[in-house]
Amino acid sequence: MTGYARCSTDTQDLTAQQEILLGLGVPEERLYLGRGLTGTKRARPGLDQAPTAVRAGDTLVVPRLDRLARSVPDAREIGDALVT
Repeated sequence: MTGYARCSTDTQDLTAQQEILLGLGVPEERLYLGRGLTGTKRARPGLDQAPTAVRAGDTLVVPRLDRLARSVPDAREIGDALVT
């Protein structure tokens, strides 16, 4: 399992999202984080790293769908990139 969490500002705390992902079984070393990055920006370092860390048969886990993408087309693009 690979996990991705994001908060929009530098002052927000990722702890709750990290705890959710760890509780779901994502190993700490497989957590990718984005801080101070709005979901409307597609270029997010943690989100760029997470899909490349996903291996065949692996699962990308997010605490909430809005942490991954701001729109259905964006979510689909991310999902499509995982299977190619």
